[in-house]
Amino acid sequence: MGLAIGVGALAYLLENDQEGAKWLEEGFAAANLLLEGERLPMHSEPRTFKTPALRTSIGSFPCSFIHYLRRAYAHRSANPSWMAHPVGHNVDPAADPLVDDELAMLCSHLICHSDAEGFYFPINFSDVLFAEPEDSSLPGGMLGSSYRLLEELEVVAPALGIRLSDGRLSDNEAARINELACSGEGIYRELCSWLALYEAARLSIELKTAIVFS
Repeated sequence: MGLAIGVGALAYLLENDQEGAKWLEEGFAAANLLLEGERLPMHSEPRTFKTPALRTSIGSFPCSFIHYLRRAYAHRSANPSWMAHPVGHNVDPAADPLVDDELAMLCSHLICHSDAEGFYFPINFSDVLFAEPEDSSLPGGMLGSSYRLLEELEVVAPALGIRLSDGRLSDNEAARINELACSGEGIYRELCSWLALYEAARLSIELKTAIVFS
């Protein structure tokens, strides 16, 4: 099963898939109800949008890739000197005890999110927001903050050998990471999902658009 991570999704669907746009707007409305219940600002998604050039050449990837990144984040959070290394073929990154610990705390916006659907909004809030168990109107059942996601990506970046300058990824470094992510070698799964999420979070905050998993 593949995962695509995008921004500006509503504007695209309004032009190309009216039924899909209606479904997405219903999901956004459910997410805004969660925000309203927490007395947080609500999100108004742009209905026209021109996506700037992304610095990743991989449009989608297996859902499993994001589990490798989540494992890396959990280890780096527990040990600030930890460095990522390729995970063995017989190891399930989603079953790592440190990932379970992060899930139990319900704090990480990177880890506490569906790996197949759902949103991050460009709104600054601390805790992941959860829909009621019986409420199926919010895709993925959880809502994350693009701001918190970006912060967590900055935390794990050094463990992946990614060089940031004041939290920013230079074009040259993005090109280097993109090449490694496309190589199919080493920690390419972590790098592929990190770069896709970083670019989405950066644009989400800059352009006030939701990150959509699909």
